[in-house]
Amino acid sequence: MNSETVAYIRGVGNTKYVKKAERSVEALAVEAIDAAASDAGIPVSEIDGIIVYHGHIGTDEVIAQLALPDVKLRAIVDIGGASAVAALQMASLYVLGGVARNVILVRGIKGNSGPRKAQRKSFLPSQQFRTQLEYVAGCNTPSQRYALLCRRYMHEHGLTREHLAEIALAARWHANLNPDAQMYERTLELEEYLSGRVIADPYRLYDCCLESDGACAVIVSAQPGGDDQRPAVAILATEEGHADPPDDISNRDPFLHVGLEKAAARLWNAVSLGPDDMDAAMVYDCFTFEVAHQLEAAGFATPDTIGRLILEDGIRLGGKLPVNTHGGLLSEGHMVGLNHIVEATRQLRGECGPRQVPGARHIAVTGWGNLGDGSITILGRHDGPA
Repeated sequence: MNSETVAYIRGVGNTKYVKKAERSVEALAVEAIDAAASDAGIPVSEIDGIIVYHGHIGTDEVIAQLALPDVKLRAIVDIGGASAVAALQMASLYVLGGVARNVILVRGIKGNSGPRKAQRKSFLPSQQFRTQLEYVAGCNTPSQRYALLCRRYMHEHGLTREHLAEIALAARWHANLNPDAQMYERTLELEEYLSGRVIADPYRLYDCCLESDGACAVIVSAQPGGDDQRPAVAILATEEGHADPPDDISNRDPFLHVGLEKAAARLWNAVSLGPDDMDAAMVYDCFTFEVAHQLEAAGFATPDTIGRLILEDGIRLGGKLPVNTHGGLLSEGHMVGLNHIVEATRQLRGECGPRQVPGARHIAVTGWGNLGDGSITILGRHDGPA
């Protein structure tokens, strides 16, 4: 590993994630960016690259709010919840190519107290198909579209409500160890989970991610920064992939195929590591089933073993594969997956206190976007000289 071929996550920062923030989305973003720059040990003025996501705070707003003096690049990655992880690949190429020194990935959103998901502009592809066929049939929300995948998987592979329940309960248990989480100190028991109101069969209330107010930020650099007291976090490999077709679920064949399958296959071929070498996984959890779906697609399990991984081997701290130790989108906050990268970075540094995965050295982070876009990265702890 050397600094000429590997980029690093140099700094991370976040606000607390809440249901309703009184401050503006710009103020939230500035807090997260300031925290990330402080964590990186650089002044904010040294940020010279910005990558954002459609519908959130924009690059012009970041430059204006922070009075950044010399931004060399601005970019938007627009593959939904797969964007945050995919942006790591883009940022790595920029800093390793000398285009910029410190590229910030930022999410600032008022997803609950601002326009709700159903009110925000949709960036899904093939809007003509959506409006003329799906909407008129009553299929017009993410939960309804993704419930089709969940129900099909349950029918074909025997996944049960108990498996989905453990994914939700594990996320909440982890969030109860995380003071920044929206659901901190709000416990969830099996009976409450099972009695949640139906959202889109088989999804009930606690199968669905939060809508949150907050912000987080990640700074990617060619140099690790920091000091001898803190390990560097290297971006060892990142890939993205897209389903066939990428703009439709209803007519996909194979129906359960998603882009993460392609991305993960390329990723594991690119590194001398495999799923069994991962100490934890941060999996994009827009809905409970998508955790199971992506664990399989990324190679951590098969349809025959995914149930055992969840219920027997364990996805909580202390289990075979701790998943979403911060609480994820289900219980920490919905920052479109960038908070998963923040958590993985802190885990690899050993900064997570009661939710720390002992000795964590490699963590996989996935993204799920739109109608099956997928992304995956491996972040690695590096203790020696870069």
